[in-house]
This record gives sequence, C-alpha cells and structure tokens, in this order.
Amino acid sequence: MTLVNTKKVLMEAKKGKYALGAFNVTTLDAIRGVIAAAEAENSPVIMEYAEVHGDIIDLNTIGPIMVKEAKEAKVPVVVHFDHGQNLDLIKRALEIGFTSVMIDGAELAYEENIALTKKVVEMAKEYDASVEAELGTMGSSESGEEVSGEAIYTDPAVAKDFVEKTGVDLLAVSFGTAHGLYIKKPVLDFERLEELSRVTPVPLVMHGGSGLSDEEYIESVSKGVCKINYYSDLANKVAKEVTKKLCQYQEEGKDAYIHDISKWSIDVVKEDVSSRIKVFGSAGKA
Repeated sequence: MTLVNTKKVLMEAKKGKYALGAFNVTTLDAIRGVIAAAEAENSPVIMEYAEVHGDIIDLNTIGPIMVKEAKEAKVPVVVHFDHGQNLDLIKRALEIGFTSVMIDGAELAYEENIALTKKVVEMAKEYDASVEAELGTMGSSESGEEVSGEAIYTDPAVAKDFVEKTGVDLLAVSFGTAHGLYIKKPVLDFERLEELSRVTPVPLVMHGGSGLSDEEYIESVSKGVCKINYYSDLANKVAKEVTKKLCQYQEEGKDAYIHDISKWSIDVVKEDVSSRIKVFGSAGKA
C-alpha cells in the first residue's frame, strides 16, 4: 500500500457506510503512532497537518516526512493539509506531495467562498489531489483549545448549490460539533446531517470530532459522515499519559529520558487511534 488520493478512499467509505479517521500530526512520534495503529487494524487512514500548526512545526519540515512515511506504510495513507487559508501554503503542500488540501473559506461571504474554493480546485487538478471545503462554522480553530462558541449550522440547499458550483471533492459540514475540547455538551442535529448526505454527492466531513461518545460517532457515520477529524482529545491524552508516567518514574526514583517520552507518546497515539478506527468502522477495510 502507499500514499493514496483522498476522494478515492472516501468514496469507498461512503459506499461501505464507514468513516476514516483524520488525525493531525505535529511530531514524528504522532506520525509513527497513527501509522502503527492503521497497520494494526488493517485500516486506511488520513494524516493531517493544519495550517494553524505552523507555530509548532513548519510545513516544509514535517510535510516531506509525512509523505515519506505514508509511502512506506502497509496500508493506504492519505496526507491532507487541513484548514488552509494561505494559498501559497496550500500550493506548497501540493508540491510536497499531499494528496488532498482543505480551503477554509467558511467565514467568508458565500460568493467569496465559492470563488476561492474554485481557485483551489483548479490548482489541485494539476497534482491529481482532492479538495475539501467547509460550509457553516464550528467555533474555534484546530488548535485544541476549549471552545464555547455556537456553531452556525450548514443549510442542505446551500450545500448542494456549493458543491455544484465549485466541483469540490469533500465537504465539511456543521451539524453541532465544534473544534477543540468541549466546555459544554454539543447538541448534534442528525436530521440535518442525513439531509446533507442525501442532497450532496460528495463525502461529508465532521470537524470537531473530539469529545463525542462512541454512540454519537456511530450515529454520525450512519447518517453520512465519511471523514472524522480527531486531534484535541488525542493530543490531550498524550500529554496526560506522559505526565503520569513521569510522575510514576519520579515516585520510584527512576530517571526518564527523551527517548522514553518518545516511546510513551507513540504508544498512547497508537492505542487511541486504534480505538477510534474501530468505532469509525474502518478496521479491516484496507
């Protein structure tokens, strides 16, 4: 298996009524943990780098590593540029070898969002890459911080029109989720999601996938979600588990080293991603 086109694997997911997990990575440990989980579960997987993570690690540093590791994986791996707003960075991701990119114009006026999305769709064609866009908003950015803002829900009729006018391959829709860690329990509009799936031919994407129950994930997938972005919970779990291990070592009078932290991080990522893959229904689909 190898690096694959997003639209291809997500159309298979749409047909098979399962979803692929899309996991943001900002370190080599995260990359290795995600791929190890996907290989263990025999599942296709999506690795993402979000534009907002440029403050953590530069695209030119981590992007080529993501592509290299994807090519060497034993299962199909998508490498995706998430929440792109800078066209130069989107183009750079395509040049590096990312197989899909997201243009995030959700906060723009509708016609501006259409025009910008069409521009990126044309750009991506040169690289045989897929394009994801977003309609409706989901609160905070993909930074992992707590959010309390109300989502602006996606209108199914507008979604149908948007897909037809832009030729976009994937559509992120808002039906009650929000980016980051939830302060209060989200209220998911599954009827809206089902209608969005009915009127739009492209795979639907759930952003703000952290913090939901397994039952909510399963219901979302049954109503048409094919890609689930999952970062905040994962990143938070790694930090908590590594802290717990360090405290344990300190209590036992043992020294810990950077390579210990690296191994613990990989193990936590692998365990959590494996769990999500099973819930999303993509285990055994590679």
